[in-house]
Amino acid sequence: MLWFQKKNGEMDPALPQEDQIVAETSQAGPADTAIDEGLGRSSCKQQLKRVLEAKGKGVVLKLYIENFKHLNEIFGYDYCEQLLAQIISYVKEKVGQPVYRYIGVEFILILENYSQGQAIALAEELLSQFEHVWRVAETDCVCSAQIGICSYPALTDDVPTLLKYLDAAVTKASSLGPNQVVCYDSSLHTSMMRRQAIARYLKTALENKEIEVRYRPTYDTITKRFTGAEFYMRIFIKDIGLVGANEFIPIAEDSGQIRAVEYFALNQVGNFIASLVAAEKTFDHIAFSVSPVLLLQEDFLEEVERVMKIYQIPHGKLMLEIEEDILANASFNINTMMQDLSDLGVQLVLKNFVSSYSSITSLLDLPIHSLKLERPFICQMETNPKSLYVAEGLIHIARNLELTTIAEGVETSKQVEALNCFECPFQQGFYYSPTVTQDVMLQVMGTTLEDSRQIIAREKENMRRQYPGWG
Repeated sequence: MLWFQKKNGEMDPALPQEDQIVAETSQAGPADTAIDEGLGRSSCKQQLKRVLEAKGKGVVLKLYIENFKHLNEIFGYDYCEQLLAQIISYVKEKVGQPVYRYIGVEFILILENYSQGQAIALAEELLSQFEHVWRVAETDCVCSAQIGICSYPALTDDVPTLLKYLDAAVTKASSLGPNQVVCYDSSLHTSMMRRQAIARYLKTALENKEIEVRYRPTYDTITKRFTGAEFYMRIFIKDIGLVGANEFIPIAEDSGQIRAVEYFALNQVGNFIASLVAAEKTFDHIAFSVSPVLLLQEDFLEEVERVMKIYQIPHGKLMLEIEEDILANASFNINTMMQDLSDLGVQLVLKNFVSSYSSITSLLDLPIHSLKLERPFICQMETNPKSLYVAEGLIHIARNLELTTIAEGVETSKQVEALNCFECPFQQGFYYSPTVTQDVMLQVMGTTLEDSRQIIAREKENMRRQYPGWG
């Protein structure tokens, strides 16, 4: 989940960008008549302060309406304002208490003397209506909502902290799918504290060069050699342990540290490519997964060009992996950026192609060079026979479009057998090798499985000792 700036300068992790735009541009309209005059953000905070100072007990509920900008684009502003008025009227009728419009399409209910169980029951009743269509001006539409719940004073008696906990609960609900309710509890609190600890440590790790750089070897099934690698990072945090990039990159996005983290990574990749060239190694590419946030930065193209010049990276040796779902969010800017990167000689990989929802026409319109089949999909190949047909079809389509296919997370001989049967050219995973240090990757690059058998066996054993039960 990304952070986006509000008008008052605060940050809110619960509002996706498209709905933040609605929150910032919405003007008074029919929807405001559904809410008592004066029941806005300021009044909400004042009332929260009053109930917390009164030392009573209760629950605060935040209702967040999803995808409102998308509805605006489909039905128009007037329709959506009427829809919003209908939703809030429904909530007021069910609750029988004031509904505060906190910001945009976020609404807060202060449920004094409610137990958590009563609040959950109310939330589930409210969300049940979102499972049905809403009718406005003889036209039906479907919209979803998320609800976060936080009890007081058991969890906090401080207004800013309470609002932060509600945001965390709504964000968690959004990650579970449409129309979910999540209570901020000890488990979510532990998760939040972990995120905050990681965010604090990231800056120190960068300054002290404590980020461990590793590479995931890529095996070429045609040449029978390791001909590429994917950049990987992890950090060790006292009292937490090893934290991989899959966990700390989203935290870096939320905490505003993503530029520093990923520009560090980009320079590491550039330096490694230069080392491979200097060692006269034969290789196809070194891949680097780009955060969607970084891809939208105005200076990203300049930074890539700078790194390529400093390290004299040959054409086609730098590969950038791009999340597929970003293509639907900023199509024109992303299309232009991707074309410019391709013109620089950067190879582009589309990630999450199976699990995402973007149109397959992106393969025809964008300068994509490769498709990547993600680990969860590869795992299904042993449990869901239908996934085999999908894999075969995608690899066949890619080949006909002169794209290469990379399978990630290959761990078993059955997976290898199926992928080889479909002629998937590039494969990664523990079956071939765990992630390794740069020095080890230099030794492995260009070798066959037999040539690197002892090196990889040692690395696998190190990994098993570090993570018992793995492999």
